[in-house]
Amino acid sequence: MANLDFFALYKNIIAIPSISSTDPRWDQSNEAVIRLLADWFGQLGFQCEVTALPDLPGKFNLVATIGQGEGGLLLAGHTDTVPFDEGAWSKDPFKVTEEGNRLYGLGTIDMKGFFAFIVEALKEIDLTTLSKPLRILATADEETTMAGARAIAAAAEIKPDYAVIGEPTGLVPVVAHKGHMSEAIRITGKSGHSSDPANGVNALEIMHQAMGRVLRLQLHLEETYADYRFAVPQPTLNLGYIQGGDSPNRICGCCELHIDMRPTPQVGPDELMGMLKEALSPIEIHQPGCLHLQHLHEPIPAYACADDSELVREAEKASGRAAESVNYCTEAPFIQQLGCQTIVLGPGHITQAHQPDEYLDLSFVKPTTAVLQHLIRRFCL
Repeated sequence: MANLDFFALYKNIIAIPSISSTDPRWDQSNEAVIRLLADWFGQLGFQCEVTALPDLPGKFNLVATIGQGEGGLLLAGHTDTVPFDEGAWSKDPFKVTEEGNRLYGLGTIDMKGFFAFIVEALKEIDLTTLSKPLRILATADEETTMAGARAIAAAAEIKPDYAVIGEPTGLVPVVAHKGHMSEAIRITGKSGHSSDPANGVNALEIMHQAMGRVLRLQLHLEETYADYRFAVPQPTLNLGYIQGGDSPNRICGCCELHIDMRPTPQVGPDELMGMLKEALSPIEIHQPGCLHLQHLHEPIPAYACADDSELVREAEKASGRAAESVNYCTEAPFIQQLGCQTIVLGPGHITQAHQPDEYLDLSFVKPTTAVLQHLIRRFCL
């Protein structure tokens, strides 16, 4: 398996651009990465199934399986990366640079590099002795719509007992995280000459009222809901973007506000959306038809795995770290829909993700390999 050398794997996978973005100028296919992974795991004896995502040209998932039957362990990760600011990188993002006991490159820890760790871990395991199947899942578009993980959950064709998503947690088992919602609030008024405000309906003025109600909801969430597993206990609501009007001498005819909400396991997307609609309902009463709410992407629910699950206990034992909860979100709620105990656990630190000069600290190589080997042996042999 000379061509499956750990450093060669890293260099080959990072060299393939696979940016996922809602901006079509940035967005790229992940097919080349998926085909590369199919080659890697095919060489190790896995049966590889590559599936195109419906209505998303150039986007693919991979499920690689070795061993028979249902159950077993799923090791999962996404094949896309975020865009990058070329001027902020001191190194080529698509060329692995080894420097100071680090591997630099886009996706080194978030998270294409995780697949190289899986291959490394499998080198010391006799895969012919598996009593339960081991599956590798590689998904598309985690950084945007999570379309790949949603498709896997909807198809429900695999049914592992346990799943590990290799996001950069510093090898800390993550057992709960918040979800993510991006919502647009659009106010449509009536433009007109500013010399006579009665000739129009000012969308900015109505949005001012709407923002006040949204901020009262923000305070209500802070005062009423608390889940102290999280460093920020409440479901959060952030006003992130606003645009409206075109000239000071015209009555503003349209204004749009984008907000971010973070559901918790106790307060889900549907409940938060219901609260938002209720908070804004007086606007509709006074100005019927002026307000429109729209998802900027389909909501991502929060996730939680029972702290006392067998998978959590084994991950804590193998990593030597106690399980934690985090504020960012992953594909975990969709993978969990397969009916499996699910944790998030991988090399590198989240503080390096989405940053210029993203890097993997090589001190993670041996402990990550050991953790993966422990979990494979525990749940597949």
